[in-house]
Amino acid sequence: IALEACREAVTKGGSAARRLTLQREGSEYIQLSDPPLGVELGAQSLTVQGTSQPVKLSARLFSHGAISITVRVPVAPGTPLESLIPLADELYDSKAIDALASEELEKLRTLLKGQFEAPHSWAHNEGYTTLFVRKVDGATTAEQLLAAPCLTRLLLGEVKEPVLSATEEREVLEHHFSYTPNDLVVVEWNAAFVYEPTGSEDVVDLLEIANAQLLELRYYDAVLDDELARLYDVIGAKRSGSLLFSPYKRQLRELMQTVIELSEFIERVENSLKIVGDVYLARVYEAALKELRIAKWTEQVTRKHKLLQQTYGLLKGEVDTGRSLTLEAMIVECTGYDAVSL
Repeated sequence: IALEACREAVTKGGSAARRLTLQREGSEYIQLSDPPLGVELGAQSLTVQGTSQPVKLSARLFSHGAISITVRVPVAPGTPLESLIPLADELYDSKAIDALASEELEKLRTLLKGQFEAPHSWAHNEGYTTLFVRKVDGATTAEQLLAAPCLTRLLLGEVKEPVLSATEEREVLEHHFSYTPNDLVVVEWNAAFVYEPTGSEDVVDLLEIANAQLLELRYYDAVLDDELARLYDVIGAKRSGSLLFSPYKRQLRELMQTVIELSEFIERVENSLKIVGDVYLARVYEAALKELRIAKWTEQVTRKHKLLQQTYGLLKGEVDTGRSLTLEAMIVECTGYDAVSL
């Protein structure tokens, strides 16, 4: 996605758009090679818990090909954390949010159609919910919030069980971080709780980047599965060739192009964010990568990518060997003919 061209197009249309910059202390140790572009999409109505209410929408475009749609659902001041559990449960798997996000995504793709390279949609997405809190009445420290009996159930959206086991509590709250005694981040695989009195949304931005990386890795994994299945069919089919024509010529060219493209795309995703210091934001981001199992997806994609490269090498080697044997046979035949002539 050509981000600068998108920014110009969106700005001309009257919408606010800007590149992402991290603000809080230590953010200079997190390098964004090509910062994603944020776009304000305005307000829409969303039915939440049976009531229609206004929500704010925004989008974030990543150069490696992903687009994220954020839906901000307001929470009334004074709402107890316990009362948020049913809301969280609904939002975690909300088809209404998916539909609203898909609608806004298509509008954005239509507006920016000329700025995408080989544009196409994928049927899957990654949903993630951040419970962003600026102020909590009666609890001002991270320790007090971690001790709240409903925090684990809130992150899980657990409305049926009033009490969870100590083991479950420990696992859900395992990845928690505090920069000061008065802020808290708890990262889970499907949601995060962010208590940030300063209002800084850097942690939310990093969680969004991590989920965009996960989506891309899932996409590449699906592409590799399809490509490997197609190659299996190609290799299994009986084909005839000649010295001047390889039965795998077209497949080899397509395979080589796929290998090169995937190598470039994987590098873009992996290099979209680099950490050059052990700072608070870096620790939160790495915890998100662990919870989202980014390393396992990367390993799986890398393994399949290497298998694709090996298959290309084997096919090319088979073609080269066949041509070499044909040439050797011709040389022997010609040498015999010349000997008889003498």
